[in-house]
Amino acid sequence: MLTFPSLASAEFEPWIDPAEAARKGTTPAELAAKTAETWKKGLADWGQDGDRIRRLRESADVAIYTPGSHAGLPLSILRSFAPPAGGESTDGAAADDEPAARRDRISAAVAGLLGLVGIAADPLRSREHILLSAIVDAAWSRGNALDLAGLIGAIQKPPFEKVGVFDVETFYPAKERLELAMAVNNLLASPGFGVWLEGEALDIQRLLYTPEGKPRISVLSIAHLNDAERMLVVTLVANELVAWMRRQPGTAALRAIFYMDEIFGYFPPSAMPPSKLPMLTIMKQGRAFGLGAVLATQNPVDLDYKGLSNAGTWFIGRLQTERDQQRVIDGLASALSGASFDRATLEKLMAGIAPRVFLMRNVNDDAPILFRTRWAMSWLRGPLTLPEITRLMKDRKPQVSAHAPASVAKLKPAARPLIPAGIDEIFLGAKPGTGELVYRPRVIATAELHYADKAAGIDCWTRSAWLAPFADGDGAPDWEQAIRVRTLDAVAVPGPVEGAGFAEPPAAALAAKNYSEWSRALAARLYQEGAVELLASKAPKLTSNPGENEGDFRARLAQALREHRDREVAKLREKHAAKLTAIENRLRTAGHRVEREKSQYSQRKLDTVISIGTSVLGAIFGGRSTAATRAGSAARSAGRVFNERGDIARAGESLESLTAQRDELLRAIEQDVATLTSSLDPSSITLERLRIAPRKSDIAIGRIAIAWEPWRNDADGFPRPASTL
Repeated sequence: MLTFPSLASAEFEPWIDPAEAARKGTTPAELAAKTAETWKKGLADWGQDGDRIRRLRESADVAIYTPGSHAGLPLSILRSFAPPAGGESTDGAAADDEPAARRDRISAAVAGLLGLVGIAADPLRSREHILLSAIVDAAWSRGNALDLAGLIGAIQKPPFEKVGVFDVETFYPAKERLELAMAVNNLLASPGFGVWLEGEALDIQRLLYTPEGKPRISVLSIAHLNDAERMLVVTLVANELVAWMRRQPGTAALRAIFYMDEIFGYFPPSAMPPSKLPMLTIMKQGRAFGLGAVLATQNPVDLDYKGLSNAGTWFIGRLQTERDQQRVIDGLASALSGASFDRATLEKLMAGIAPRVFLMRNVNDDAPILFRTRWAMSWLRGPLTLPEITRLMKDRKPQVSAHAPASVAKLKPAARPLIPAGIDEIFLGAKPGTGELVYRPRVIATAELHYADKAAGIDCWTRSAWLAPFADGDGAPDWEQAIRVRTLDAVAVPGPVEGAGFAEPPAAALAAKNYSEWSRALAARLYQEGAVELLASKAPKLTSNPGENEGDFRARLAQALREHRDREVAKLREKHAAKLTAIENRLRTAGHRVEREKSQYSQRKLDTVISIGTSVLGAIFGGRSTAATRAGSAARSAGRVFNERGDIARAGESLESLTAQRDELLRAIEQDVATLTSSLDPSSITLERLRIAPRKSDIAIGRIAIAWEPWRNDADGFPRPASTL
């Protein structure tokens, strides 16, 4: 996205980090001008210019998708539980009807979903996995789509009587199935999950081409997700990609490229995460359908050897330590078992890899080669933040209609309960869908909690809203069953959907005096249950914020460690800079001396040849005295040639000695940096857990109201929440 045809500082400046400019002692405008000049010169050195950047921008549409977030373009995951596309591929072969292929797709999708709800399932042993796979398979066999809401209903009432030879009740009793249904329902009803159901369908063809047929570069950014959510997205995308490629005719030409950065954890050598099977299929079969795959990792031992051996081209960049080099060579050796493999040559090549230089091993080449990458046309500034992605995609987001579906508007209106004066009333937004929409009464209240701990460096307020159902009996809200949602203003809409029905609120909800008592009950519960557990590290001294999960905190911790590391590395460079500069200067001098001695040696050799030739001719055509004089001169020239040869040898020895000194110093610097880096690994830092509870005076209950939550009866008759929470 950061391609600037004019290469002007004004194009770079909006994307300059002010903090980086401050660290460099300059302004964002000055840093932008310097960056633009650097990029312009770098491109010119490689014969590139702004006109080629412009052609690049015009040749393809670029879109950034952020599943689970509104920062970029939203991407719906619902289609991943729809049956594979039917019909035939363009070469006449049946598409997606292979039983094995369908089983693999169902297995991976179900495993990803179970991982999202916190269940690590073995496809052969897990009842949850087997049941859900059977439900999805039954739906797909009938050609029916299956969303999460339908899946919840099918868990409670499966569309079959037996699983294998056992009846459903014996295999998975109803009471236990209800717990699984609740787990999936909690996922569906959780705040923020609605965005997973919004946006474009996960359609590979649309990710590769616009509706007008223009090629697309679709970037799926998942950095904002937790590990389980990332695994789900990668698994579903890989599954859809396999299904798409199998619908394409075979070709020897490149049709599309699937690129994934940081493959670690998704394609491991021994474990079997949900993402592995479809990715292995892509690596094994993709080339037959014109689908290329580019996988990036820090070390090939992180990659399944079957996938590594199916990679026709490897690019190996600079490695900081000898240990890293040996690990890479070991990985290459295992993948090249049975082929010609010269370890010594690889060690020598890898030891000399410089920045922007890569070692390339290609199956079509006789031996690995070194090459230097050209200057990139896009500005390699670094990862974009969610707000920056929002800026890039703001003009691309679809306008969401605020109108309800026509099928809802046609329903016969039900009487809306009259709420007495003095009682606040809000409506929660409803997702589009079919079926009768009915609003059920709930109680919603906003709360602010103050968490303070001087020793931990924590002093902050959290603001949120709590949505609770009415309890049976006295009609008071059941705060124990309350869920935490976004702020009240963020979830409220101006009014109900036209034609929707209403459930009657309990009598207690129509008495304004009760709301003060309910506010005090919520405050009491938050005092008892509102403590937060924070994570803290001693070095560097850092504490997580309330609501910040461990992954986010470790990311923030990693940033602090990186900044610390950069400062320490700068000190190391400064410490060794003078000595390294002196050696480099002596190396240049020694190199010049070798070249000078070689030049003198070549000239002496020529003089000697001429002198000897002259003496021979003189002996043939001249007198004896002349021949003797010339022979003596030739002998002296030959002696000087031997002396020059000795000077070259001595100069070469000096050059080799200085080179060895420089390499030893560089290795020492790299070792110091590696040691420093390993000591600052955020994953190796032990985190302490701190529990901080709010004081009674630090709890403030704000607005409290009746909240009308939309519910919808699906085709199977089960009512389910339909709000946009």
